[in-house]
Amino acid sequence: MATPSPTSEDVEKGTGEGGSVADASGEVQDKPSKSPQAVTQPGFLGKLEVYMKRFEHQLVKYNVEARGVQRVEPQETHPKTWMDYLQAFLLWISINLAAVNITLGMLAPTVYALSFKDAALCAVFGSLLGSTAVAYIATWGPISGNRTMIFARYTFGWYPSKLIVLLNLIILLGYSLIDLVVAGQILSAVSTNGSLPVVVGIIIVAIIGWVVTTFGIKIFHMYMRYAWLPQLIAVSILYGVSASQYDLQTPSMGDSRTVIGNRISFFSLCFSAAITYAGGAADFFVYYPPTTPRLPLFAVSLLGLIFSFTLALVVGIGLASAVPNNAGYAAAYETGQGNLLVEGFSSLGRFGKFLGVVIALGLIANLVAPTYSSGIDFQILGRAAQKIPRFVWNTCGVIIYTVCALAGRNSLSAIFTNFLALMGYWVASWIAITIEEQVIFRRRRGYDWAAWNQQEKLPLGIAALVAFLVGWAGAILCMAQVWYIGPIAKLVGEYGADMGNYVGFSWAALVYPPMRWLELRMIGR
Repeated sequence: MATPSPTSEDVEKGTGEGGSVADASGEVQDKPSKSPQAVTQPGFLGKLEVYMKRFEHQLVKYNVEARGVQRVEPQETHPKTWMDYLQAFLLWISINLAAVNITLGMLAPTVYALSFKDAALCAVFGSLLGSTAVAYIATWGPISGNRTMIFARYTFGWYPSKLIVLLNLIILLGYSLIDLVVAGQILSAVSTNGSLPVVVGIIIVAIIGWVVTTFGIKIFHMYMRYAWLPQLIAVSILYGVSASQYDLQTPSMGDSRTVIGNRISFFSLCFSAAITYAGGAADFFVYYPPTTPRLPLFAVSLLGLIFSFTLALVVGIGLASAVPNNAGYAAAYETGQGNLLVEGFSSLGRFGKFLGVVIALGLIANLVAPTYSSGIDFQILGRAAQKIPRFVWNTCGVIIYTVCALAGRNSLSAIFTNFLALMGYWVASWIAITIEEQVIFRRRRGYDWAAWNQQEKLPLGIAALVAFLVGWAGAILCMAQVWYIGPIAKLVGEYGADMGNYVGFSWAALVYPPMRWLELRMIGR
């Protein structure tokens, strides 16, 4: 079931790196040299590359994955069975059945003043819509053998695609930041009288996540195969012991237009929380063979995503709905969402604290996915970055989001409401462009997947960039954030309605076809 990672013999032969690497001039070689000593380039950079390659090959002997952004060739994949579809299903459950999504659900009653029923419906259908896009992007992994952000080059070209990669890196590192803050809060809450500081909890989880991602995709899949089970047990118990406290009667607060606006905004927040996984969805399935049927992979991915999102979001909504009527819940929420989650287990005494630790450590599964993808995305930023091994970039990513988590550990709600919704805007526009490129312009001629690193064979990207920027303009007019409400969003209720995702998607979808037709006619690629 676990996706294979290259062996030391594979790397020495070149097959462990996809059978092709970029040489010093940036050209693609089909057969790299058998040893790092064979790399010759004058000056400091050449020597540095030699040492990096030598160190990378040494790590392979200890089962650290050396492959980075290089394409997985068809001959490197292995036939798949129904167990591998089960693996895909369990992977998404392991990633999403996490405390970070439970705390996201808490925002519905406390920030948007929604009733339990309104919040639950918005959560389920918002995450369903976003998960559909994620499951769609996941199916490109087997077909192309390319990582998700490499696939963006086939619409945005060589240089404009770097903007997409940077935005995706912000998402990946931002999600990891939130994971660390929530984990730190929970571990602090379950310690005796808060003896474990949030800072220490953040550092502990960051180190564990770094270890899992550094050793690569094989251990990643092995970890995800089992990470879902303790989470499912703990969340099910949380439902059982806390459901009696949920407020199922209080209606949504505000006049009718304000309630509508808050429903749309929370729906959009859940949509954004789901769709932002699209930027790395194909990364985990590149070892599946190109003949993998798309529909079954799409179906199991969608089922895993919506099952886990629903369980996590609804229990968070329930816990927060009890805050106004339960003094213990209210006191816990004042000190952090993670504390409210632990308070839900309070009736179980020490066993409840143990379950809190289980849920906190379950955030590692949600952490390792974006951390792994970020190491690859850093390499896509340029040929020089591509020469630095993935595990080095992983380490840089861990340091960046750990420092940010330590600095923002007291502002989780603000990070959630401002960061997640804002990041969903660009993903929606990118999805619109990707779908239209496939359906309208590539339906017959298809894709040359071997050209992933050949700039002259990729689109120029002007059409995609223009459509993307137009989509962003529409999103700005219709966004509703604490610090800014667009003129169109202001028309709905007291606090506006966040419609930026849908307007951005629509505007990008309208602009891209004529611009792409013009680009093909004038440039030919």
